[in-house]
Amino acid sequence: MPLETDQDITRLLTETRRIALVGASAKPERASNRILKFLLDQGYDVTPVNPGIAGQTLHGKEVVPSLDAVTGPIDMVDIFRNSADAGRVIDEAIAVGAKAVWTQLGVINRPAIERAEAAGLDVVMDRCPKIEIPRLGLLKSDNAD
Repeated sequence: MPLETDQDITRLLTETRRIALVGASAKPERASNRILKFLLDQGYDVTPVNPGIAGQTLHGKEVVPSLDAVTGPIDMVDIFRNSADAGRVIDEAIAVGAKAVWTQLGVINRPAIERAEAAGLDVVMDRCPKIEIPRLGLLKSDNAD
């Protein structure tokens, strides 16, 4: 089952250091862009992933084309893709040895989530870290925008 208790989500967010954010957007009005900045402001080491803008820089971080282009271990993959496309991303997260996957609000792909859990990954589904971090009292800065 996906992590649902405050205790489990707090543990994941406090143990996580390196995040790959799949579906990063260069458009400031997009949630993925705002949440990328929020996570960076919270002290996470975030790598934006998007093949369409690979090589560009977002909030000081170079965009890579895929999860296998992320250097070093990945603690969590934050997925900004639709529910159908999330399955492929989750399979890639399993393949690169990520420790956890997090699907954003409205992103639900139960078969892929089951594959992730069977592979030993922690899973958070249909939630947003920009909502959960302040709600759980985990803010590391006053910048919540």
